[in-house]
Amino acid sequence: MKQFGQQSTQLRPVSYPGAASRASLRHRLARLLRRRRRLLAALLFCAAAATIVQQLTPAPLATFEAVIAARDLAGGTTLGSGDLAVQNLPQYAVPGAAFRSVDNVAGQQLSGPLRKGQVITDAALLGAGLLVGAPPGSQAVPIRLADAATVALINPGQRVNVVLSTSAGLDQTISNQLLAEAVPVLWKPPANGQSQNLLPGRETDGLVVVAATAEQALKLAGASARGKLFLVLIDSS
Repeated sequence: MKQFGQQSTQLRPVSYPGAASRASLRHRLARLLRRRRRLLAALLFCAAAATIVQQLTPAPLATFEAVIAARDLAGGTTLGSGDLAVQNLPQYAVPGAAFRSVDNVAGQQLSGPLRKGQVITDAALLGAGLLVGAPPGSQAVPIRLADAATVALINPGQRVNVVLSTSAGLDQTISNQLLAEAVPVLWKPPANGQSQNLLPGRETDGLVVVAATAEQALKLAGASARGKLFLVLIDSS
């Protein structure tokens, strides 16, 4: 029996607005993550791989313009605009003495043959560049050979002995003198025998240019007027 004045009370759970909806949202999100976990893992892997590739990819190489041979060119060629081209090359592939403009090269003459695509430097042209890399004090000395056909047997870089052959008359004993030993050939005329830039208006058959020391240059200068000059090809190794 209930006592007078007492009321029966029953505890009820307290609910807050929005609590159920937040719980439902968390449940749906967890379920979505479980369903898409492989996709998410793949996306994370791709992002990590892209970051690694970006870190390992080298920066683009700096390039420089350089004048190159537009085709195969023979030694002695007087260069025209059609023989030359300008190409962007990596810095490591451009020599310090390379030309950057065709205007600086056109009209000059090659000291030796060039393959298509080779960079043109001062060492490839007639002039002071012939002595690039030669020992200090070297001199470029032109000599005229008694047998012009010998020129066909040599190329720039070939080492030769220069021999002077003299005699007092037809019936006299021929004397041979070694004027220069193991000197490198720097230049020879083109196949047609003409060199418009080296000696304008003169035939250059039998004319070659060698690198010599100061002492050898004194012996070679004017030697062709004292007798006949011959080359002896030697082993360059």
